[in-house]
Amino acid sequence: MAHGDITHLDIPVADFERAKSFYNAVFGWTIAAPPGFEDYPMWQAPNEISGGGLAPRSADFSQPRSYVEVDSIDAALETAVAQGGTVTMEKSPISETSWWAAFTDPDGNVIGLYEGTTETG
Repeated sequence: MAHGDITHLDIPVADFERAKSFYNAVFGWTIAAPPGFEDYPMWQAPNEISGGGLAPRSADFSQPRSYVEVDSIDAALETAVAQGGTVTMEKSPISETSWWAAFTDPDGNVIGLYEGTTETG
């Protein structure tokens, strides 16, 4: 994927098993937790391109969140803040070769950022 592509969609859920059954039945998504991410079931659309995760619902994660791939999270966050955005999650590692972060835009929309390569086997 290239800088600016939407790469991932996280969906907050309260019950993983119910959500797996629901999304498989409605959309035909394959849902499984990859090795090393047992508490984070990943979904894959039938096109084998679109995908994301089912993440625990919480007070600060109650709506689906898209993640945009960027060449540099640091640069993207700096630009977002300069343009009126607010960092809501600092850059954090996912794996040894990938990171994520999030910000709100001036309208309050939360946008996730992704940098790197995540191999889940």
